[in-house]
Amino acid sequence: MFYLQRTTNKNTIVCELNYRDSVFNKKNPIHVYWIRYEERGQLEELGYFQKKFAYGIKVKSVKENKYEMHFVSLKKVKMDLIKMEDNQYRVFINVNSKRMILHSIYIDLVETKKLKPDIKFLELTGIDTSTNLRIKERLKF
Repeated sequence: MFYLQRTTNKNTIVCELNYRDSVFNKKNPIHVYWIRYEERGQLEELGYFQKKFAYGIKVKSVKENKYEMHFVSLKKVKMDLIKMEDNQYRVFINVNSKRMILHSIYIDLVETKKLKPDIKFLELTGIDTSTNLRIKERLKF
């Protein structure tokens, strides 16, 4: 669906549709995991604290084939997972009065001695639904 990268290293968080034995998991529709480029490029599941306090995704079904979701650490950044007429799911997000199909998120952050790092901004890349053009938008914190 989309991926997330950060200033701290090259490791990437992938958010994809959750299928088991070719069946879409409606109760847990998004699978989040790492690609550890800084190591051997291996895939790795999120750890407990990463799931519960940082990169885990909370999902709520709002109607048939539509879900509201957000990262556990970014509750105010709401996303919609919607099944389209072509039977493909897409993630939509509203940013700076624009609605886009989300492709990637880049987080500019500063590591701190606190439990949570300080986020300067998010840069979201995707397709503007009104123009069908690729766009980048920033959310400052």
